[in-house]
Amino acid sequence: MERDSRLLLSFYGDDFTGSTDVMEALALSGVPTVLFLQPPTAELLADKFANIRAFGVAGVSRSLATDELERELRPVLERLRDIPTPIVHYKICSTFDSSPKIGSIGRAIDLAAGVWPGQRYVPLLVGVPQLRRYTVFGNHYAYADDAIHRLDRHPTMLRHPVTPMDEADLRVHLSRQTNKSIGVMDILDLSGDLHRVRERLEARMSGSPDVLLYDVLDEERLKRAGELIWEAADRGETRFVVGSSGVEYALAAHWRELGLTGAAPQNELEPRGPVDRLLAVSGSCSPVTESQIRHAIECGFVGVPVRAERLVDRAEAERERSRLAERANEILRHNRSPLLYTALGSEDIAIRETRQRLESDGIDRAPAANAGQLIGEQLGRLAREVATANNLTRVLVAGGDTSGYVTRELGIYALETAMPLDPGGPLCRAYSEDPAFDGIEIALKGGQVGQTDYFTRVLEGR
Repeated sequence: MERDSRLLLSFYGDDFTGSTDVMEALALSGVPTVLFLQPPTAELLADKFANIRAFGVAGVSRSLATDELERELRPVLERLRDIPTPIVHYKICSTFDSSPKIGSIGRAIDLAAGVWPGQRYVPLLVGVPQLRRYTVFGNHYAYADDAIHRLDRHPTMLRHPVTPMDEADLRVHLSRQTNKSIGVMDILDLSGDLHRVRERLEARMSGSPDVLLYDVLDEERLKRAGELIWEAADRGETRFVVGSSGVEYALAAHWRELGLTGAAPQNELEPRGPVDRLLAVSGSCSPVTESQIRHAIECGFVGVPVRAERLVDRAEAERERSRLAERANEILRHNRSPLLYTALGSEDIAIRETRQRLESDGIDRAPAANAGQLIGEQLGRLAREVATANNLTRVLVAGGDTSGYVTRELGIYALETAMPLDPGGPLCRAYSEDPAFDGIEIALKGGQVGQTDYFTRVLEGR
């Protein structure tokens, strides 16, 4: 009975919308979860969130240069180490967004080795059938354009502006970021009788890999991987785990069998209903978001292009933000919903213009990553001004990095799932010390998350 009331898991998300993806996966699995913007204290958890079974910290490490990661990660990992949970999950994108220079997953694993010395190995699980992401014999695949693509041929990831993918074998890709050895528990190893699967795991471990990648092809093998990861954590062999929200789906399937979780609180996750007006802000250049923006404008949203190259220019940023706020306020006064966007897809000329402005100003040698922060912070200030002036109760933010910076500017310190929309992009309820934003509903979606009508469904709350 004591185990049934303990915290089961804590996590750090390497971008904001990826963190809400984990929170949603847990909530829908009957695991009450709260997502914090800064690591919580044990006292805060006990005083205000005593009934949760898991918690997370939303981070921005996916957008950070490798030499900046230690400053961001080590304090958070040490705080998570000191709050007793059987598993601490370093949550990454299910398309493995990373490189040796930006968002290095390998560097995060290296740092964790100093926080959890003596861990037998680091489990790595990236596939998420619920999001149509699959790992087969170490190679990763993802859905786009009505087809499943190998990651190095994926139409979006191949041309990603920050971390383009030229390698589908996750072992090879990760080996560019760390010197640790990487093994694989493939789909054949995960098939069949549990006793045989455990034997195969021990055989794989005979080579003493530092990291063990789990294939994920379907729900059955996902659940089996979750069982093996939980058993290793329960024995004290592992605690730090790396992967996508597939980790939570895998664990939750096993937890249900063990009776560690209850039924999902469906009465609390029902549709919230429509609002009259919605502020939508997009810093995403994904083709998925592009189709969503175009559909939303066709359905009545008022599109407002953002001159991103001005937002990254310190001399012009305030003037551009004021112009956008005035336009958004005007649209809201007419009971319509403004949709402010920095780009329409990855080929938008605005992306090149913004990079050129950054480079000409000498702001950063990694302009794409730096632009995300500069634009995100300005969009956050803009969202705060517009939401406050119009007493808005619901806001939508598109773009993983953008979501993190916008939410921080709103003074939000925690989120919980209010209702599911599309996998990975739930509508959330916010906790804030600012009464203007305490209880506000906010939808946060990564670039590749959601169906074409995502924006309109956020407005309608369904």
